[in-house]
Amino acid sequence: MTTLTDIVIEDPRWEEAELEALAEAAGVDTLEHLGFPVEGYEIAVLACDDARIADLNAEFRDKPTPTNVLSWPSYDLAADEDGAAPTPPPPPDLLMGESLGDIAIAYDTCLAEANEAGKNMADHVTHLIVHGVLHLLGYDHVRDRDATLMEGLETKILGKMGIADPYKG
Repeated sequence: MTTLTDIVIEDPRWEEAELEALAEAAGVDTLEHLGFPVEGYEIAVLACDDARIADLNAEFRDKPTPTNVLSWPSYDLAADEDGAAPTPPPPPDLLMGESLGDIAIAYDTCLAEANEAGKNMADHVTHLIVHGVLHLLGYDHVRDRDATLMEGLETKILGKMGIADPYKG
């Protein structure tokens, strides 16, 4: 079986954090929860630091500051109606692979957020990867009902993984 996630590690601290295993589990569990096949889909994950993600955030979002995670979906799957489920991605091409998109995650910001919230780093990173994968699948949190839908899915997926609700504080 092939892996869902293709990890590019620019910051070696991610190796010690075992990002490859965390990202794979988060991606697989997210797709399975939503009823999508895992085989044939691909997600690229860039494991970087704050400087690199700040550059990406400036380039793609005009926000020249670090952030925890960014995502670039391959398809525009977003629902027109606030709170509606997005359009499903195209079926995977089992021979060539079907990219769902790219995710970048910053070590420094993730560690700072986890420490500030008193959370386990692995749990926080898993949450952010689930969050990023949901973005790749057309979910968003700009509109109120969309945010409620997305946060509910994150909570359910993470709960199945044995991770506490990240929105309870």
